Amino acid sequence: MKDLLIFTHGMEIGGAERALLGLLDSLDTTRCQTDLFLMRHYGALLQYIPENINLLPEKKQYASLEIPLVTTIKRRQFGVAWGRLYGRVRSKLREKELGYYGGSLIPLEYSHKYTKFAMPAISANEYDCAISFMTPHYFVAEKVRAKQKIAWIHTDYTHINVDVTSELAMWSKYDRIASISDAVTESFLKVFPSLASRIVLIENILPEKLVRTDATADVSAEMPDDGTVRLLSIGRFCAAKNFDNVPDICRRLLEMGWAVKWYLIGYGGDEALIRRKITESGMEEHVMILGKKDNPYPYIAACDLYVQPSRYEGKAVTVREAQMLGKPVVITNYATSASQLEDGVDGIVVPMDNAGCAEGIAALLRSPEKMAQLAENCRERDYSNAQEIEKIYNMME
Repeated sequence: MKDLLIFTHGMEIGGAERALLGLLDSLDTTRCQTDLFLMRHYGALLQYIPENINLLPEKKQYASLEIPLVTTIKRRQFGVAWGRLYGRVRSKLREKELGYYGGSLIPLEYSHKYTKFAMPAISANEYDCAISFMTPHYFVAEKVRAKQKIAWIHTDYTHINVDVTSELAMWSKYDRIASISDAVTESFLKVFPSLASRIVLIENILPEKLVRTDATADVSAEMPDDGTVRLLSIGRFCAAKNFDNVPDICRRLLEMGWAVKWYLIGYGGDEALIRRKITESGMEEHVMILGKKDNPYPYIAACDLYVQPSRYEGKAVTVREAQMLGKPVVITNYATSASQLEDGVDGIVVPMDNAGCAEGIAALLRSPEKMAQLAENCRERDYSNAQEIEKIYNMME
């Protein structure tokens, strides 16, 4: 019996968090005892943590990183507050030095880098393996005793700005670096080529039982079967997902004669921008923001076509979930799209520009036979990747 620790931020709704649920659900209790440490015990997905996983108690120092700074001070977590303030100043200086003007991951990285001195040990145990599932990866590296440590990559590093020197030192503390796809590996190694020998491919494991069980609810009140073609996109409302261009793409589809409604599920800082774009495009009756959904699966089951119009992705979990539920899928040709699906077999890749995206969607809608074949091909495939858990067992051995 091996002892495993998994560390992550929380269980808010997101693709990485659902992939973590799939990993947790796949663990064999006869082969390993698993402790899960969350910086904060929050998020709609908390309720889905398997009963056989030991959720460690929350520690106030770690939880103080996930709340407003003023609240951290009121809770008398002065070390964490000082580290956050210092990290904020240092990140601004470093961004200016590197010529980054917003959108970098340096503030998040530095918030962990400069507060680690104030953090207690995550556990008194020594583990056979410790996994840091979400970046930054400082805490597992320095606050856990383990024979082997693994850090996860979830995103395309060619589209994000980081402090390469600082992050290289962070990543180098790990024995293995788990990448969710070959394309993600390629993008990561363009930034950190010296870490090539540590990379191991471990694809996202999806909680198939949860997806199928929770897809049966009735959502007809929010997504009525009113004769229109129901398009659906799910994700955080941020630049990467490109939802701000959905209203214009939808407008183009309407101009081509397609009666469509495009539903958006998610939350995030770009919601005001998306709503403004809806108004500017006159799409109030055709692009609907449904907001955050604890259970997105009935909406996937109800849609006619799932669309992921992203600017960049690591490997979108929502696309795999839609395929798992037998839905035809369209994605844009972001850099890692070739690792997401087999173009023309279990999905379609379309251009990222709005005109090309609209035409690609319309071309598929003009072929009901093609849509049916895509759906059938998806139903015949296994998207759970449950066998990937063996790679973790092998590393622990």
